[in-house]
Amino acid sequence: MLYGLVLRLRHLAYDKGWKKSQEASVQTICVGNITVGGTGKTPMTELIIKKLVENWKQPAVLSRGYKRKSKGFQIVKADGSAAMYGDEPLQIARKFPDITVAVDKDRIHGCQQLSGAGVIVLDDAFQYRRLRATLNIILVDYNRPTFKDRLLPWGRLRDLPSRMSKADIVVVTKCPAEVDEKEREQWRQNLKLKPEQQLFFTTIRYCAPQPVFPEADNRFTYAKRVILLSGIANDAPLRNYLSDTYIIHHRLAFGDHHRFSKSDIRRLMALVKENPTDLIITTEKDAQRLRDVSSMPLELRQRLFYIPIEAAFLTPEEDSQFFSNTSF
Repeated sequence: MLYGLVLRLRHLAYDKGWKKSQEASVQTICVGNITVGGTGKTPMTELIIKKLVENWKQPAVLSRGYKRKSKGFQIVKADGSAAMYGDEPLQIARKFPDITVAVDKDRIHGCQQLSGAGVIVLDDAFQYRRLRATLNIILVDYNRPTFKDRLLPWGRLRDLPSRMSKADIVVVTKCPAEVDEKEREQWRQNLKLKPEQQLFFTTIRYCAPQPVFPEADNRFTYAKRVILLSGIANDAPLRNYLSDTYIIHHRLAFGDHHRFSKSDIRRLMALVKENPTDLIITTEKDAQRLRDVSSMPLELRQRLFYIPIEAAFLTPEEDSQFFSNTSF
């Protein structure tokens, strides 16, 4: 009740103009949510970047850089570390070396520094009320809908469900391959969307395993058993995907954005010694932080692979309609 009251007072202050907000000089696309982690912001951000680049736009990406050790405005360098920039900005910078990716806790200052961009994609800035985005895209996890959740600390909502009304576009992520019209309409009703708010549905596509380190031996990908290593909000979808091909022999699961320690590496090394033929699978986001670990044993470097993921709309019509709104 106290947390909800604080949120209501804060939003009221901005809505009434008692606290000031402003727009950036550059058009901005905010990709956000009202849930703590796990809604698929990074794959959605990457999908938007890819489409903007294909249409000869000049996008830049601005993120807070969650859990980074650096301060102020920083341009993310692909050869940098997750500790310096945060795992998600670093992942995007490595995937899109030709665009500018930056981090700044002060999003207004960050947008000023990126004023030469054609459009700025704001990663996780919906709660940053000082900045009014040109377009707000809110993501909702199909498997944990906001209308069945509760505010922190009893649930995973970090913002009021009523804030969904401020979204221009709502995207339900991590859907099954098909969602019929009846279910789509039920989602619209449950989310209490207004007629002018657009609703889309996406799924996750898993790609072939990729090496975390150059020393990786591809022969390990033919193993039948895997050790699953993760430090994300929810690794259940990855577990389900892997179970179709592999036997998950062991699982080491840590909290979201976990910084891997020497103790964690020793635990992993002990499992490898007990199971010398097992492949180690991790997530793409975890791979960024694993590269920061100093003195990673060669035995782990040889068998550490990550599974890239991509967001995709359920139908070509949705894909076309969505990007007609976000291409500026």
